Amino acid sequence: MATYLSFSTMWAQQERWERDMAAFRRTVASWGFTGIEVSHSTDEAGLRLLMSAGEIPLTSLHAPTPMRRLADGRHNGDTNLASVDEEERRMAVAETLRTVEFAASAGLDRIVVHLGGVGDMKDLVREPSGYVAPPEAELRRLFLEETATGEEVEALRDGLARWRSAGAEAALASARKSLRELAAVSEAKGVALGLESRLHYHEIPHPDEALALVSEYANEVCGYWHDVGHCEVQARLGMIDRASWFPKLSARTIGSHLHDVDGLLDHRAPGNGDVDWGYIASGLPAEALRVFEINQHEPDEAVAAAIGFLRERDVIE
Repeated sequence: MATYLSFSTMWAQQERWERDMAAFRRTVASWGFTGIEVSHSTDEAGLRLLMSAGEIPLTSLHAPTPMRRLADGRHNGDTNLASVDEEERRMAVAETLRTVEFAASAGLDRIVVHLGGVGDMKDLVREPSGYVAPPEAELRRLFLEETATGEEVEALRDGLARWRSAGAEAALASARKSLRELAAVSEAKGVALGLESRLHYHEIPHPDEALALVSEYANEVCGYWHDVGHCEVQARLGMIDRASWFPKLSARTIGSHLHDVDGLLDHRAPGNGDVDWGYIASGLPAEALRVFEINQHEPDEAVAAAIGFLRERDVIE
């Protein structure tokens, strides 16, 4: 698996690819990518097309793909595996198991999992980056105003840490319960669960949480999935040191999402931001899948140049 340079269908959220995922696959193959990860933004029709033979194979699925709307109107990606509401938690488990089933039927050996977070949507604030805890929304606002230090910033950081801490124990218990239910099914089907580092501070897991969660399993059952941009954003907000993920989790890392960050904007093509890739090159084990997770707003030429950019920095071979 480590030999693949995989590319996420996140970038396929463009009108030109909506009805022609086969053309999307041909295009990214022509740029040197050798596999595809199907994002949770891809619907069932797109997933099934990519499961058929083509220029490059699937390497992984990102739960809870395929995307669909639930009975309450939400997208399935908004469910919370760490919810203390049992009905919500069970719904999230069911949506993730659906991804496990698709992965098994496609002969894949790993999926990416968002393990949820502290609080549900009603407790959070809607931001362009997603749902965040209220103190993080303010931290982001100050960062964009070029205020990254000072008493107000420190008070917000402390408040955000306390906000999460108040609900973390219960949320982690729910997350662990969900993970055990998922692993009981996925292990039997030969599909490993990759617990992804998340964009927002209230989400699970933080570094020590990730290590504790995966320690109950072998990498073939459950491992860590390092998202470069997510970890970078939390470091820039002053909440989680980027150095706290590696080498602590290097041996447990089964996959990665590679993208750059400009300010707090992640999912840039590598080279279209200012991430220091040195710790990624040294921290990612050779066997961890490399997935370029670039969003739909990045231009073709930046995407086409991404492999060369990261090869020069020893992130890929």
